[in-house]
Amino acid sequence: MSNRPRGGGGGGVVPSAEPSGTVRLRSRPGACLVLALAVAGCNSVGPRAGSQPQDSTSGGSRRAGLGYDWTRFGWDVGRSDASADPTGITAANVDSLVLQQVALDGTVDASAIYLHGAVVNGGTHDVFFVTTTYGKTLAVDADSGTVLWRYTPSGYAGWAGSYRITTATPVADPDRQYLYAASPDGHIQKLAVNDGHEVWSTAITELPTREKIASALNFFDGHVIATTGGYIGDAPPYQGHVAVLDAAGGALLHVWNSLCSDRAGLIDPTSCPESDSAIWGRAGAVIDSVSGDIFVATGNGLWDGNTYWGDAALELDPDATRLVGNYTPTNTAQLNASDADLGSTSPVLLGGGLVAQGGKDGKIRLLDWKTMQGTTAHQGGETQVVSTPSGNDLFTAPAVLHSGGTTWLFVADNSGTQAWKLSGGRLVSAWQSSSPGTSPVVAGGLLYVYDPGGGLQVYEAETGQAVATLPCGGGHWNSPIVVDGRIALPEGNANQHGTSGTLNIWRLP
Repeated sequence: MSNRPRGGGGGGVVPSAEPSGTVRLRSRPGACLVLALAVAGCNSVGPRAGSQPQDSTSGGSRRAGLGYDWTRFGWDVGRSDASADPTGITAANVDSLVLQQVALDGTVDASAIYLHGAVVNGGTHDVFFVTTTYGKTLAVDADSGTVLWRYTPSGYAGWAGSYRITTATPVADPDRQYLYAASPDGHIQKLAVNDGHEVWSTAITELPTREKIASALNFFDGHVIATTGGYIGDAPPYQGHVAVLDAAGGALLHVWNSLCSDRAGLIDPTSCPESDSAIWGRAGAVIDSVSGDIFVATGNGLWDGNTYWGDAALELDPDATRLVGNYTPTNTAQLNASDADLGSTSPVLLGGGLVAQGGKDGKIRLLDWKTMQGTTAHQGGETQVVSTPSGNDLFTAPAVLHSGGTTWLFVADNSGTQAWKLSGGRLVSAWQSSSPGTSPVVAGGLLYVYDPGGGLQVYEAETGQAVATLPCGGGHWNSPIVVDGRIALPEGNANQHGTSGTLNIWRLP
């Protein structure tokens, strides 16, 4: 484990003022493009977090009445992917948005985060922050598309262009002065919002050539929470684990291992008799905002309900020191044998003690989590099982909206998009589309779903009425954020191992 400054050796921060072209393409009302490609992740629900009203006396270039943050993947700690903030974008004006495509020196196979009125390089800016697949983190001016600074981790040249990647979305500190980002060397680093300089860098794996940081980072109660999985092909040895770091100083406080769970702390992956059980869903660690408990789901690996927890949905205490609840399907051995990871998506917190858990087997399981409490193994016992939108693998992070006393669940997979209402403790289908998508986002009453074949589809969230298709290029696991009259969506595929990419920014004129 490392907890050291790593600014030397070619790493560190480079200020930039790259010009970026504005493409005046307006959105086209109509149906979304249909193309089946793999996507990613999972989602949950929690109260509003990380949003602050804008001081109307500052930042004159920002639009009146707006000034909110989007500090992490999924918008809140519970990964609801449903913003409660006004966006300024409506069904009536979405087709007036103007697109700027910002060229990046890296592919962002994740989502952006956003801070309004942040102090960067001594000035006040609205800023998008992104992390590329090879660990560069960039601050992009949300108004001009200028790259304000970039952080390059030490050792970048040693893995750039290789299989060693990260698809993790960074997370901002609630103080809005720092953010936390991952890199392919298995480190989490704390970076200053002002200029991108590294405050600390800590390793969360003993074997970064096998253990990958794929999932979005989270932040709660002064802690940074990260998870690990493996690379394509599941080459052993590796174990999925949850790491909890002290945000202030970077100390690795606790590690919970999903295999050899009786052993605390970072372990040498070769020292555990079993491998795999990746925690790689797009949402990674999903946090109950009331209790602080951490929910994760694991991929294929041995399950014995004791110290090996492959293909399981799990609840840990806030420090990740002990198991609080657990679930695995009755056919967990079959899931393991057929590479049908339950943890291809993370647990979804629906409220009222209900959890939805998807998987590679094309099923979404509704669980009464009150019956899954304790360390005793819980196998089976689902309240309801429904198909994913197309019956295919689920790699995305569903969105959860609480509106007018109704709870909505929005799910997209590689061949469809579907909405359910929660009624009487069961999921009831409300509408369905054959348009594929990555992790959906709800903002301002609209549902945004990125087709990785190209195009961002916009729906009326509660009716499913298609409003517009915003043109853009293709991607993989990328997903949008919608905030302050802007949409930010990276494009590109991490598995193509590129060192360039594009950030799409749509703005109200």
